[in-house]
Amino acid sequence: MTKLEELKRHLKPGQAYRRADLARWSTSVDRHLKQLVADGTLNKLSGGLYVYPKETVFGPAPASDNDVVCAFLKDDAFLLASPNAYNSLGVGTTQLYDKTVVYNHKRHGEFQLGNRKYAFRVKPRFPKSLTKEFLLVDLVNNVDQLAEAKDEVLKRIAERAADADPKRLQRAVREYGSERAKKFFERALRASELHAA
Repeated sequence: MTKLEELKRHLKPGQAYRRADLARWSTSVDRHLKQLVADGTLNKLSGGLYVYPKETVFGPAPASDNDVVCAFLKDDAFLLASPNAYNSLGVGTTQLYDKTVVYNHKRHGEFQLGNRKYAFRVKPRFPKSLTKEFLLVDLVNNVDQLAEAKDEVLKRIAERAADADPKRLQRAVREYGSERAKKFFERALRASELHAA
């Protein structure tokens, strides 16, 4: 068995790899990477980042965003989000965005990995998964970046805040909200309490 075949045996379909991951199975990793990309075994996503596509009945499937980002960051402490997730809140956001936001502790900036665009945002804290409360807070944090009419969206968010679980929403505001978001939700929650009384 050649060294190249031996390296291939370690590859798992659908996985993303850094050059450093593959170096442990190869004595001439750069030459082997060139050969594996040339013969279509691996696809290069960006400098030092590769994917071994999974074969499906529809052709090769790309690695999941989760695997790609995990390999890129060399870390699994991140949260994948998208401005499209705001559309599920029923606050009047309907635009579709071709961008995945990655909240993490290490990298900041826009990166093209393969044919996907990722916006990496360094945040001190973020939840393990997207919750309705986090999305409401995140939407207020990022409302200036949306294509929709800001005032309309903020009015609807205030209405949704009144329907949300107040304890969970207050915790999300405290942990993830910008100063502007904290003030916004403080006013919205006070108004809903007055309205309820």
